[in-house]
Amino acid sequence: MHTRKDKKKLLARVSRIRGQVDAIYRALELEEECGQVLNTIAACRGAMNGLMNEVLAGHIQTHLAEPQDEGLRKEAADELVAVLKSYLK
Repeated sequence: MHTRKDKKKLLARVSRIRGQVDAIYRALELEEECGQVLNTIAACRGAMNGLMNEVLAGHIQTHLAEPQDEGLRKEAADELVAVLKSYLK
């Protein structure tokens, strides 16, 4: 599974995102200016999108592009469609 292979890199990304979410919390708690809060939210959203892109690319390469088992390929494609529908709502 690609997430096992890239575990250290993915966890580092999640740690940075956690830090950004904490920064949003602190900014709201300290009643910082709207512009600063919005910039922090935008940075966090960008980091989440980057994480999604990385895991998505790995999923496509591992489960759609390479497997010989058509049943597994179909299952992976269906899973991907469901995730994308949820993500793009």
